[in-house]
Amino acid sequence: MNNRLKKFLSYYKPYRRLFAAVMACSILGSAISLAYPLLTRYITKDVLDGIDENALIQILLTGAAMLALAVLQAGFNYVMDYHGHRMGALMESDLRSELFSHYQSLSFPFYDRQKTGQLMSRMTNDLFWLSELYHHGPEDILKYSVKFIGSFVILLTINVPLTMAIFTFLPFMAVYALYFNKKVNIALKRNKVRISDINAQVEDNLAGIRVVQSYTNEELEKEKFEYENLRFLESRKTGYRYEAYFFNGFELFIQLISITVIVAGGAAILHSSMDLADLITFLLYVGFLIEPIQKVTHVAVLYQEGMTGFERFMEMMKIEPDIKDSPGAIELEHVRGSIEFRDVSFRYDDSQPNVVENLSLNIGAGEYTALVGPSGAGKSTICALLPRFYDIQSGEIKIDGISIQDITLASLRKNIGVVQQDVYLFAGTVLENIRYGNRDATDEEIIEAAKNAHAHEFIMKLPDGYDTDIGQRGVRLSGGQKQRLSIARVFLKNPPIVIFDEATSALDNESEKVVKDSLERLAKNRTTLVIAHRLSTIRNAERIIVLKENGIAEQGSHQELMNRNGAYARLQRVQ
Repeated sequence: MNNRLKKFLSYYKPYRRLFAAVMACSILGSAISLAYPLLTRYITKDVLDGIDENALIQILLTGAAMLALAVLQAGFNYVMDYHGHRMGALMESDLRSELFSHYQSLSFPFYDRQKTGQLMSRMTNDLFWLSELYHHGPEDILKYSVKFIGSFVILLTINVPLTMAIFTFLPFMAVYALYFNKKVNIALKRNKVRISDINAQVEDNLAGIRVVQSYTNEELEKEKFEYENLRFLESRKTGYRYEAYFFNGFELFIQLISITVIVAGGAAILHSSMDLADLITFLLYVGFLIEPIQKVTHVAVLYQEGMTGFERFMEMMKIEPDIKDSPGAIELEHVRGSIEFRDVSFRYDDSQPNVVENLSLNIGAGEYTALVGPSGAGKSTICALLPRFYDIQSGEIKIDGISIQDITLASLRKNIGVVQQDVYLFAGTVLENIRYGNRDATDEEIIEAAKNAHAHEFIMKLPDGYDTDIGQRGVRLSGGQKQRLSIARVFLKNPPIVIFDEATSALDNESEKVVKDSLERLAKNRTTLVIAHRLSTIRNAERIIVLKENGIAEQGSHQELMNRNGAYARLQRVQ
């Protein structure tokens, strides 16, 4: 048994008793269905052949037996239908939880390469078909195997030559099925890729709908969508063509089998080697024999859909996080906050040049340091390297003398707070968004954090105060309000190291003043690293480091750098 099959079967383990019950009901329900033609044959051949005074009683008793079997079969089918689907839903939920948990472990470089819509498609469409396979796959195989084998045995007891004549069709049907099954499988895989592309296009459009409408580019977006939509349509059409060959070819084989039974059976009656009751019974069982063959197409498509989903699931689960805890990583505790970059070089991709090259930098515990410089100098990159959102190619980064690669990711990031220019707020209330900084915080601690961030006053003016729903990504708040909520979140987290990544560059002057005051209050008694576009916001920094593409150009206080009349002074004059 290969590893993939073991992994596939492992999801049955928590529900093995439920699975066993569903499979037992599948077998028993199918076995009962085989009894009806035999009871019909008993009436037509034995009871009605030599009618006597007990014939009616025998017919009524046989009818009562058939009714009892029908009720029993309905009970088995209910268990198979409801509890089988319930089991499939439970397994789908487990798979989705496992995949979502895996998504949480993957690093920034992975998400830089992915489209959100495609990742969502793996969690929804793929896993739905996989759960259908988990439920219907074994159930259908057992159910139709019982009907097929049972029908074959019973047909042999009725007429061996006619039964063997029917089975001459099976090798041709098998070859036909294998060929078109492969074609359908290829089409289904292509469909999944194309629908993922559509999801990615829709997600990208809806996330940026304000930009689309502000630039009146609705027609451009429609064209982009139509391109992906037509690619998916062509893929679907190809798949449906092969499915049509598949299904209709089988229908033709089934009709040939039925014609063979009628013609050969009629001839057998003429030659007295078979009677009418046996032919009727034979035709009924041919229906049972043909049903599994008919359903082979359904089971095959279900198998292909489900296994394609499982392959894509496993493909994603095999992706290792780019960044993870090293063996023996330690918890970072009692942090003072000193930071050291020693000969650090970094590039986002092997095909690109270094963004940071041989950078060496020391920041003392509790020091307020600002990074300034032109775009592309690596300011934001440096701040992304400290929490290990990306791993460096060479050199070393230390906090309190400990290499960050020797520290657990959770404890490293727990001790670093980041306030970004592009604030992300989750759909929900103000209270929920601030509490994101510390899930165990009390309402009083949240309010105190909001007051420190100068957010309490505007929050209390909202319709429901702290219980106000702020909408997707906080669309019901202004830029300054969103930024103050993100600062309140960091206040609640209370980390010893804080990074401000151009946190005021997108704000108006009035909002900037309020946010700047909040930031300075947050920076008090913490090691603070500020990336500044507006130089007016960092005049109070203890040290200002001017970066250029080839590294550090100069550093010092605002006044020292102005007196030096170098790169910093030129930036000041430009602004």
